[in-house]
Amino acid sequence: NKAARIVVNHCLNCRIGTIVFGWNQGNKNGIELGKKNNQEFVQIPTTCLKERIRQLCEQYGIQFIETEESYTSKASFLDKDFLPVFGSGPEGWKPSGKRVHRGMYRTKNGEFINADANGAANILRKVEIQLGLALAKVSRAFLTAPSRVFLWNSKKIKRRDAASARPKVSA
Repeated sequence: NKAARIVVNHCLNCRIGTIVFGWNQGNKNGIELGKKNNQEFVQIPTTCLKERIRQLCEQYGIQFIETEESYTSKASFLDKDFLPVFGSGPEGWKPSGKRVHRGMYRTKNGEFINADANGAANILRKVEIQLGLALAKVSRAFLTAPSRVFLWNSKKIKRRDAASARPKVSA
Protein backbone atom coordinates (compact mmCIF):
# COMPACT_ATOMS: atom_id res chain seq x y z
CA ASN A 1 0.00 0.00 0.00
CA LYS A 2 2.77 2.41 0.91
CA ALA A 3 4.74 1.76 -2.29
CA ALA A 4 1.63 2.23 -4.43
CA ARG A 5 0.74 5.44 -2.57
CA ILE A 6 4.27 6.82 -3.08
CA VAL A 7 4.13 6.11 -6.84
CA VAL A 8 0.69 7.69 -7.27
CA ASN A 9 1.59 10.71 -5.11
CA HIS A 10 4.68 11.27 -7.26
CA CYS A 11 2.49 11.17 -10.37
CA LEU A 12 0.05 13.66 -8.84
CA ASN A 13 2.83 16.03 -7.71
CA CYS A 14 4.56 15.95 -11.12
CA ARG A 15 1.29 16.09 -13.09
CA ILE A 16 1.85 12.67 -14.70
CA GLY A 17 -1.41 11.44 -16.19
CA THR A 18 -0.53 7.92 -17.33
CA ILE A 19 1.17 4.94 -15.71
CA VAL A 20 2.32 2.14 -18.01
CA PHE A 21 2.83 -1.08 -16.06
CA GLY A 22 4.85 -3.82 -17.76
CA TRP A 23 3.55 -7.21 -16.70
CA ASN A 24 3.99 -10.84 -17.72
CA GLN A 25 1.31 -13.22 -16.52
CA GLY A 26 2.88 -16.05 -14.51
CA ASN A 27 6.32 -14.45 -14.52
CA LYS A 28 7.28 -16.15 -11.24
CA ASN A 29 6.03 -19.64 -12.14
CA GLY A 30 8.85 -22.16 -12.43
CA ILE A 31 11.53 -19.50 -11.99
CA GLU A 32 15.06 -20.80 -11.44
CA LEU A 33 17.22 -18.12 -9.83
CA GLY A 34 18.80 -20.43 -7.29
CA LYS A 35 17.41 -21.54 -3.94
CA LYS A 36 18.17 -18.35 -1.97
CA ASN A 37 17.12 -15.89 -4.71
CA ASN A 38 13.90 -17.82 -5.38
CA GLN A 39 12.95 -17.53 -1.70
CA GLU A 40 13.51 -13.77 -1.71
CA PHE A 41 12.09 -12.91 -5.16
CA VAL A 42 9.00 -15.10 -5.36
CA GLN A 43 7.61 -13.69 -2.10
CA ILE A 44 7.44 -10.11 -3.42
CA PRO A 45 3.69 -9.38 -3.87
CA THR A 46 3.92 -7.72 -7.28
CA THR A 47 0.33 -8.62 -8.21
CA CYS A 48 -0.94 -6.84 -5.09
CA LEU A 49 1.20 -3.81 -5.92
CA LYS A 50 -0.11 -3.70 -9.49
CA GLU A 51 -3.74 -3.96 -8.37
CA ARG A 52 -3.31 -1.30 -5.66
CA ILE A 53 -1.71 1.11 -8.15
CA ARG A 54 -4.61 0.41 -10.52
CA GLN A 55 -7.16 1.21 -7.78
CA LEU A 56 -5.41 4.45 -6.84
CA CYS A 57 -5.17 5.46 -10.50
CA GLU A 58 -8.93 5.03 -10.91
CA GLN A 59 -9.52 7.01 -7.71
CA TYR A 60 -7.35 9.96 -8.81
CA GLY A 61 -8.10 9.96 -12.54
CA ILE A 62 -4.71 8.69 -13.70
CA GLN A 63 -4.76 6.45 -16.77
CA PHE A 64 -3.41 2.96 -15.98
CA ILE A 65 -2.20 0.81 -18.87
CA GLU A 66 -0.98 -2.74 -18.39
CA THR A 67 1.09 -4.26 -21.18
CA GLU A 68 3.08 -7.42 -21.52
CA GLU A 69 6.79 -6.81 -21.27
CA SER A 70 8.38 -9.80 -22.94
CA TYR A 71 11.75 -9.21 -24.64
CA THR A 72 11.91 -5.57 -23.51
CA SER A 73 15.12 -6.06 -21.54
CA LYS A 74 16.84 -8.01 -24.32
CA ALA A 75 15.93 -5.76 -27.26
CA SER A 76 17.72 -2.50 -27.98
CA PHE A 77 15.58 0.65 -27.92
CA LEU A 78 18.10 2.73 -29.87
CA ASP A 79 18.48 0.10 -32.59
CA LYS A 80 14.66 -0.25 -32.88
CA ASP A 81 14.76 -4.03 -32.42
CA PHE A 82 11.56 -5.94 -33.13
CA LEU A 83 9.61 -6.63 -29.91
CA PRO A 84 7.77 -9.94 -30.25
CA VAL A 85 4.98 -11.01 -27.93
CA PHE A 86 5.92 -13.89 -25.62
CA GLY A 87 5.31 -17.23 -27.27
CA SER A 88 4.85 -15.79 -30.76
CA GLY A 89 8.42 -14.71 -31.40
CA PRO A 90 9.79 -15.51 -34.86
CA GLU A 91 12.21 -18.38 -35.23
CA GLY A 92 15.79 -17.28 -34.77
CA TRP A 93 14.94 -13.84 -33.32
CA LYS A 94 18.03 -12.30 -31.84
CA PRO A 95 18.48 -8.85 -30.26
CA SER A 96 21.08 -6.53 -31.76
CA GLY A 97 22.60 -5.59 -28.39
CA LYS A 98 22.99 -7.25 -25.01
CA ARG A 99 23.06 -6.64 -21.29
CA VAL A 100 26.74 -6.79 -20.33
CA HIS A 101 26.26 -6.63 -16.56
CA ARG A 102 23.79 -5.34 -14.00
CA GLY A 103 22.51 -1.95 -15.06
CA MET A 104 24.49 -1.75 -18.32
CA TYR A 105 23.31 -2.51 -21.86
CA ARG A 106 25.51 -2.37 -24.97
CA THR A 107 23.82 -1.47 -28.28
CA LYS A 108 24.77 -2.73 -31.73
CA ASN A 109 27.07 0.28 -32.23
CA GLY A 110 28.88 -0.39 -28.94
CA GLU A 111 27.22 2.47 -27.05
CA PHE A 112 26.49 1.85 -23.36
CA ILE A 113 23.11 2.82 -21.93
CA ASN A 114 21.27 2.15 -18.68
CA ALA A 115 19.67 -1.32 -18.91
CA ASP A 116 16.59 -0.38 -16.85
CA ALA A 117 15.97 2.76 -18.91
CA ASN A 118 16.32 0.66 -22.08
CA GLY A 119 13.73 -1.83 -20.80
CA ALA A 120 11.35 0.94 -19.71
CA ALA A 121 11.64 2.67 -23.10
CA ASN A 122 10.88 -0.63 -24.85
CA ILE A 123 7.79 -1.11 -22.64
CA LEU A 124 6.64 2.35 -23.79
CA ARG A 125 7.33 1.31 -27.40
CA LYS A 126 4.81 -1.51 -26.98
CA VAL A 127 2.04 1.02 -26.23
CA GLU A 128 3.38 3.94 -28.29
CA ILE A 129 0.61 3.90 -30.91
CA GLN A 130 -2.13 3.21 -28.37
CA LEU A 131 -1.10 6.30 -26.35
CA GLY A 132 -0.16 8.49 -29.31
CA LEU A 133 3.42 8.95 -28.10
CA ALA A 134 6.32 10.20 -30.19
CA LEU A 135 9.28 8.24 -28.86
CA ALA A 136 11.48 9.23 -31.80
CA LYS A 137 12.59 12.24 -29.75
CA VAL A 138 13.99 10.04 -26.96
CA SER A 139 17.73 10.36 -27.35
CA ARG A 140 20.69 8.38 -26.13
CA ALA A 141 21.28 11.02 -23.44
CA PHE A 142 18.06 10.08 -21.62
CA LEU A 143 19.05 6.42 -21.69
CA THR A 144 22.69 6.93 -20.72
CA ALA A 145 22.18 8.92 -17.54
CA PRO A 146 18.49 8.86 -16.55
CA SER A 147 17.30 11.23 -13.85
CA ARG A 148 16.86 9.61 -10.47
CA VAL A 149 13.65 10.08 -8.58
CA PHE A 150 14.00 9.24 -4.92
CA LEU A 151 10.59 7.94 -3.89
CA TRP A 152 11.67 6.52 -0.56
CA ASN A 153 12.78 9.66 1.26
CA SER A 154 12.85 8.53 4.84
CA LYS A 155 12.63 11.04 7.66
CA LYS A 156 13.69 8.58 10.33
CA ILE A 157 16.04 9.70 13.05
CA LYS A 158 18.92 7.37 13.83
CA ARG A 159 18.80 5.81 17.29
CA ARG A 160 21.91 7.56 18.57
CA ASP A 161 20.50 10.91 17.36
CA ALA A 162 17.07 10.17 18.84
CA ALA A 163 18.50 9.81 22.37
CA SER A 164 20.05 13.28 22.22
CA ALA A 165 16.91 14.79 20.65
CA ARG A 166 14.61 13.71 23.53
CA PRO A 167 13.67 16.48 25.93
CA LYS A 168 15.26 16.20 29.35
CA VAL A 169 12.78 15.75 32.18
CA SER A 170 13.85 17.07 35.55
CA ALA A 171 12.21 15.91 38.79
